[in-house]
Amino acid sequence: MTSGRDADLNQDSDLKRDLEAAVQTRKELGETYETELVESFLEKVEQHIDSTVDKRVRRQLAEQQMVIARGGRSPGGDEGGGPGPAFGLAALSLVLAIPLSAIAAVQTGLAGLLICWGGIVGVNACYAGRDALRRGLGRGDREDW
Repeated sequence: MTSGRDADLNQDSDLKRDLEAAVQTRKELGETYETELVESFLEKVEQHIDSTVDKRVRRQLAEQQMVIARGGRSPGGDEGGGPGPAFGLAALSLVLAIPLSAIAAVQTGLAGLLICWGGIVGVNACYAGRDALRRGLGRGDREDW
């Protein structure tokens, strides 16, 4: 049985061979099939990236489940060693804000841009408020609900 690292190295060497084959095929066929060759290779790269990300996510979830099963806090929590879900939401919001802002500005101008950013800020504010409320309830205030 091969380790995860060996499998990654095998996939990397497979990608290298696929790239070399695509380049060689392009040399033989000329520019006629260049688009198809590039798209085919990019699909293989995308599959490799998806596979690698899936493995890492599964590994991290398994680690978190083991920590939780042992009675500890999950990594990335308030006292944990890394950014938590709030940071992830904020980062995702900023990444998605770029195309959303462009679409809103082009379609509706400044008003659309302001509404777009208001929505982004609102989503983050609601999440932060919910998180703060949960921390407050964790202090024994649950009987009030």
